Amino acid sequence: MFNLQRAGLGRKALSNAGLAMLLAASVVVGACRREAPAPPEVVPGGPAEAVTQLVGDLRRNDLVSYARHAIPPTLHARMETAWSEGRTVWPLTELPLDDRLQGFIDALAAPGAEKRLSSVYDRQFAGQSRELRSAAATLGLFGVQYVRGEGDYSDDERMHYAQLLTALSHWGQRAPLDDAERARRSIPQLVSAARLTGLAGQDAFRRAGMERSLRRLGPFFARFKKVLEGYGLDLDDALDGVQAVVEQQSGDRARVRLNYTMAGQAIEARIDIERREGRWYLSDILRHAEAEAAARTDTASR
Repeated sequence: MFNLQRAGLGRKALSNAGLAMLLAASVVVGACRREAPAPPEVVPGGPAEAVTQLVGDLRRNDLVSYARHAIPPTLHARMETAWSEGRTVWPLTELPLDDRLQGFIDALAAPGAEKRLSSVYDRQFAGQSRELRSAAATLGLFGVQYVRGEGDYSDDERMHYAQLLTALSHWGQRAPLDDAERARRSIPQLVSAARLTGLAGQDAFRRAGMERSLRRLGPFFARFKKVLEGYGLDLDDALDGVQAVVEQQSGDRARVRLNYTMAGQAIEARIDIERREGRWYLSDILRHAEAEAAARTDTASR
């Protein structure tokens, strides 16, 4: 998954034009789709099945299962400890704007948030179609340029994220993000979802712990996905369409090709998979998670 903070976009470009586009999408959230029950636990039989399992977790907004399936049990235990010590909020660090998620929930859950956010939207975003389209184009160009040559991404991640950012940029230039009436109808629903997480306040993620935090955030992300669908970006449809095919396999290593459609644009990516403790895992996710588990600085109190 793509982390804009890791790409250097979190506090710089996103604080200007890019952040305007993303926040405009974020504050207009519609009704929550009921989550499908998790299927019985199944150990993936091969590399492609391991990818499909993670995709299914995201499709159901089941962040707890995603975290358990994405890394081996021993690393998962280390991650829970790191989370409780305030050293990480993985797997949230795989999300765009993860460094602002706590503040975002705090702002939504605060008393009077509905009125205040509606006022902010009217003042900064309503009717600003040209500015928001320009912001989407700027974010796409800057993001693609960065992931192609900077950061700690693997070559596979660079190729994948460049395609994904281009698709999202094109969507942002078409989406009616300046629709003030839709925002005013939807803001109270997102405010309610944030309050129901019980994760507002300083150090809330650390105090709740990894599993409880992820469980509470599942419905919140479901609402976020639902509003994007209303603006022409159907993430669930993209996840439903993911096809994973093993291209190479030798021993405990494999190469998998992913094909899916995002915002009308065909995406093709290749990822390395490796077997640890008897199960298959995505190599890049393992690399990110191991770095997070070993982090010594406090990155979770944001």
